[in-house]
Amino acid sequence: MRKIATVSLGLAMAAVTMLVAGTAVAQAWPDRPVRMMVGFGAGGGTDIIARIIAQPLSEILGQPVVVENKAGAGGTIAADAVAKSAKDGHTIFMMNNGHAVSASLYKSLPYDSQTSFAAVSLVATMPLLITAGNDVAVKDAKGLIELVKAQPGKVRFASVGVGSTQHFAGLIFRSIAGLEMRHIPYRGTPAAIAAVRGGEVELLFEVAAPVIGQIKGGELKALAVTSAKRFPALPDVPTIAEAGLKGYDVTTWYGLAFPAGTPAAIVTKMNAAVKTALAKPEVRKQVEDAYFLPATSTPAEFGTHIGSEIKRWAEVARDAGVTQQ
Repeated sequence: MRKIATVSLGLAMAAVTMLVAGTAVAQAWPDRPVRMMVGFGAGGGTDIIARIIAQPLSEILGQPVVVENKAGAGGTIAADAVAKSAKDGHTIFMMNNGHAVSASLYKSLPYDSQTSFAAVSLVATMPLLITAGNDVAVKDAKGLIELVKAQPGKVRFASVGVGSTQHFAGLIFRSIAGLEMRHIPYRGTPAAIAAVRGGEVELLFEVAAPVIGQIKGGELKALAVTSAKRFPALPDVPTIAEAGLKGYDVTTWYGLAFPAGTPAAIVTKMNAAVKTALAKPEVRKQVEDAYFLPATSTPAEFGTHIGSEIKRWAEVARDAGVTQQ
């Protein structure tokens, strides 16, 4: 009995020691600037939300949170860099659901899309828009479907790159509607927008934030919103489902994750910082003014969300007949 008690006491003391050590790690962190990696170029939705949240996080954590764009391959270059970075809480990934899309698009990745990362929290969500140049003679998704059917293979749609959510949103639209459209990938949102405005391509699938100003300014027109419900910022723009494609729903999300193995105490501290930042009225207003819908979660909830999204997009890819690259 005495031996069992001694073992139990030893385990309890070990647990206390680990708790104290974890608390000490969190208290010391961060002791230098934190890099927030973004897998897409400046001006895109992921970049915009990253820069909005980085400033209040810098103030809360007492160290600069510096956004670093590492664009390419649908965000997988940045994801790989984060997965292989030091597990000390000084590199964090602004992930979007393109991360889950890439897991089903590529046959192999140099990291595991779920287990290579320590989820921290959701930050925001946003629908995508199908936009077109003013010289494209349609007003909505129903007219677009008719146009593409009349000119099979001639209509082109742009995205921010192969493997992005925007790319998959176009593929799903093409598949469900039974259309022949050509995908033209660009390196980042500004280049894709310029291509649509310049007539290089007819359509662009893009998250709302970087294009809504040009839509309201009359430089682009919105044909449809990709979410199940209409977007409050553009209440007159119908959903794709309203054009007859029942069940179509693509809503992008944004969230933060450290490389797997980052101390739990640091993950917890960053999660609290994100929630504190988004609870500030001025930050929340800035997020909403950029047309994002603020959202937070626990690390466990976000981890579960990432897993369910990976599964969902794998099923979508299979049903749409998407060939892995």
